Order: sequence, then C-alpha cells, then structure tokens
Amino acid sequence: MFDILDGASLQPVEIPGSTSLYELLVPKLHNRYYLVSGPGSRSLEAFPKVVGFHCYTALLDEMVDSLSYLCSNGLGEDLDLFTILRGGLNYPLEEAAARCGMRVREINFVSCERVIEDHVIKGLEIKYDKIRPTRNCVLAIGDILATGDTFRYCFNHLLKRFKEANGSIRRVVFFTIGGTRAFKLIESMAEQLGTLFPGFEGIDCFFFEGAFTVYEDKGVSGINVPNIDFGWKGGVVTPEFRRFIVDHPDALLEKCIIYDGGARRYEIPLHFEEVLEYWEGIFKRADVINVRSLLEEKLGYAGPLGFEDWLDITHLRGLDGLGPLWADEQALLQRQINLRSLAERRIASINKLKLKYEKE
Repeated sequence: MFDILDGASLQPVEIPGSTSLYELLVPKLHNRYYLVSGPGSRSLEAFPKVVGFHCYTALLDEMVDSLSYLCSNGLGEDLDLFTILRGGLNYPLEEAAARCGMRVREINFVSCERVIEDHVIKGLEIKYDKIRPTRNCVLAIGDILATGDTFRYCFNHLLKRFKEANGSIRRVVFFTIGGTRAFKLIESMAEQLGTLFPGFEGIDCFFFEGAFTVYEDKGVSGINVPNIDFGWKGGVVTPEFRRFIVDHPDALLEKCIIYDGGARRYEIPLHFEEVLEYWEGIFKRADVINVRSLLEEKLGYAGPLGFEDWLDITHLRGLDGLGPLWADEQALLQRQINLRSLAERRIASINKLKLKYEKE
C-alpha cells in the first residue's frame, strides 16, 4: 500500500499578517491543499484548557487570512455555508466571510451525532437539517475530520437535497482540523461533484497546523482511542507548530492534537472529564509506559534522526532555516520525564479549572 504523501512538499505562500500559509503539493492529488498556522490555532491544538468562546475565536484570524488569499485569486464575493452541528460550530465561517467583505447567501446545517458506546463508534444519526440549495454556489465548510465518516455522511445528505432542488455547486472551500484520510475523501468528493455539476472548479482544503493521522490502536500509552485521536506519525505538520511544541514540550504528551471540538465549546465539564480520564490513565500506567517510545510516537518518528532523513520524513525539504528545529527535536527525544509527576500536575491543574464550569 502506497503512502499518499510520497513526494509531498510544502510551498510557502506569501500573505500579510501573523498567519503562515503553505500549499501542500502532493503528486498523487488533484485538488488544492494548504496548511495554515497561526497563534490561535497553535494554542487551540496544543492546550486543552482553551475552551468555550475561545475555541471559536482561536481560528478566526487564520480563516480570514486564508479566505482573503482565495479572494485575491478568483474565489468571488459570495459564499454559501454548510455547518455540521457538532465540531463544525467552532469554525467562524460567517464572521470570517464578513471580515473579508464577502456576502453569505445561505447558511445550511445538519445536526449529526456519532453514536459511541465504550469509545467505539456504532453509527451516525442526523436529527434535523436546514438546507436551501442555490445555483452555482461556492460552498464553505468547517469541520473536524478524523476518519471522515461523519463528514461523508452529512455531505451526501446535503448533496441529495441539492440534486432534488436542481441546485449546483461551483467550488468548495473546506477548513479542517483533520487527518490524512481527508485526502481520499476530498478527491472522491471532487470527482463526484465534477460529474454532477459541469464547470465545477475543485476543492480548496485548509488544514490547521497539519494534516495529521489517527491512531490505529491504543498507542504506546495504551489509552489512546483508535480512529478518533490525532497524531503526527505519517502526516505533515507545519514547522511553526513543531517549533511551538518544542517550546512547550509538555503539550506533546497530551492525548491528541485536539480533544472533542463540540464538547470544548458547549459541554466544557464533559471535555475536562475526557482530559482527566487520559491523565489519570497516564498516572496509573506511568511505571509501564516507555517514555522514549512515547516521545517518538508523539513526534512521529524514531530517533535519533539525521537532518536529511528528518526533512524527508517530515515533508519539510525545501524550506529554509530548519536546522535549529531539527536539533531541538532530537534533544527533546532525550528528555527525561517523570510521567507520574507530570500527570499529577496536569490532573491538579484541570481539576482546578474544571470547578469554574461545574454547576452550582
């Protein structure tokens, strides 16, 4: 089985402001893929303490800068939005469009939930929707994407309504904290849309901080959730986010890139219960977890790794000034960590913050 990112590279895109934008060039793919990095998205993905309205505002500047870039390259002035009422609510698409001077014609949504039993996804359910198909629309979407099953389910529901009402889609702009399984999904979506709607222009897909991967098993810690938790191994992560994590090394050992997005904004006590469950698991298993293997798993490669090999495995070859980052990552692999002590500190910190969101 081939690696979809074989031969992939990042090409910097010059834009104003504090946002870094890269076009992800992948020989096997036909649509347009970007990695976007900024102060807000880095903080959101590194620290589970970012909750509530801050989850929404964290991505705003990066989305504004990305949409502005597309507008300067022929996107147009009108958008239709499609929101999946769970993690998708954390993406400030309407406000970003307004700041770019774009008109939002329609806001479509579906309420879809994963049916999870004992940390296993058993199915999907759409509770209700509001979809008003238009003609020749540019459809903007924001959602968390791990396996892509929920997104595919919801998008096919939207597409069915568009076909029934004789609507049409000209272009799709997709923002995601997501994994590499998005590539196959986006490519198949574009092929489907191109068949249905003559003149379809393709999909612009923006990954915040990286195209991550999902755990296929419980990981080195023995407590990660397969097909839900994000990791770095086999993906491609912006140099800015790699640097941010090196500078905040405890964040590397969090459960995953992002805990459940919807809970982080709307069910904050439940979010903190998930964070606590992870760190309590680390505390209990601290004596049997191989710290070096855990660090290698989190960074996405076994080390030590030479600079040239590191450039290849991270897909960062061609970017300038990465020698210090490589050296600091190799040093991080040698870090001595008392997992039990770290877990104690994290549990105490989360419990203290959790009190602010519990009912009286």
